[in-house]
Amino acid sequence: MSTKAHERAREAADELRSRTGVDSYGTALVMGSGWAPAADMLGSAGSEFEVDELPGFLAPTVQGHHSRVRSVRAAGGDLLVFLGRTHLYEGNGTDSVVHGVRTAVAAGATRIILTNAAGSLNADLHPGRPVLISDHINLTGRSPIVGADFVDLTDAYSPDLRGIARQVDPSLPEGVYAAMTGPHFETPAEIRMLRTMGADLVGMSTVLETIAARELGASVLGVSLVTNVAAGLGSEPLDHEEVLETGRGAADDVGRLLAGIVERL
Repeated sequence: MSTKAHERAREAADELRSRTGVDSYGTALVMGSGWAPAADMLGSAGSEFEVDELPGFLAPTVQGHHSRVRSVRAAGGDLLVFLGRTHLYEGNGTDSVVHGVRTAVAAGATRIILTNAAGSLNADLHPGRPVLISDHINLTGRSPIVGADFVDLTDAYSPDLRGIARQVDPSLPEGVYAAMTGPHFETPAEIRMLRTMGADLVGMSTVLETIAARELGASVLGVSLVTNVAAGLGSEPLDHEEVLETGRGAADDVGRLLAGIVERL
């Protein structure tokens, strides 16, 4: 991490503590496209404000991503919940994409739960189904790490946290998530390539945040909500509104899943 990025995360964490009155958060969550309603089931909401009121943050510009951050008092302790995220395709660089994760860790979080909406490349993973991310393929061509700070990503997605998620729902499947830059959806040829590479899911987020969290020593749980069948595998054209609609329909189920996970942390 560059010194400037580290300083900005620390400044944001200090301002966060001042606004929320919470000295330290054990767990932080980032809500992906369509996931924001699930945050209402996590616990009692405390302070909530626009994320760009904190140093270094930019408001998300993507439909379905709220530009707010919320402090939540849950059974397992205080949670920091980002109701949206910044994406690489918004053009503000990797530091902007991972600033939320870095701020969360600077505010004490040792566990990061990253959620997203994803297309399915696996016939067994149907729309509306939450899937645990077991590994990823980073096809963004980027890394948030600057310099020779080598980070082991063998267990990028914590086996222990995945085990806790399966205590809540033993039927949860796992899959490999491939990250593309977007904002365009993939072509059928690209989907065939990704399937050959071993991907089960495809999206436009999460992996850079995971790398940043692992660099700082935080454990990561990744959960994708399958919102559509990937290009060329279904009969309908891809549409971002379909992604959001599926997220709205699954809000109660994924909210209960996340609430059950954080209760066990």
